Amino acid sequence: MQIHSVGIDLGKTTFHLVALSAAGRVLLRKQFTQKQLITYTANMQISLIGMEACAGAHFLSRTLREQGHDVEADPSSVREAVREVEQERLPRC
Repeated sequence: MQIHSVGIDLGKTTFHLVALSAAGRVLLRKQFTQKQLITYTANMQISLIGMEACAGAHFLSRTLREQGHDVEADPSSVREAVREVEQERLPRC
């Protein structure tokens, strides 16, 4: 399956990446440092990348755009998707 879109949850030292197919199925979940994430996305096919808009997102979005990716940094629409990723990451009782 080909990666259609990617969601990135930004943190201070770690970044969580979730790749989705065109059908919306999760293809990949990984955790990276900033340097690892930039290297990983440089080797990825060009895709749509969504992340929440915050102070730390500007450097990363510029870098991803230079790699050829289409980056969407929007607090309203992306925040809901990031919240779902965060909820899935939490341990279940």
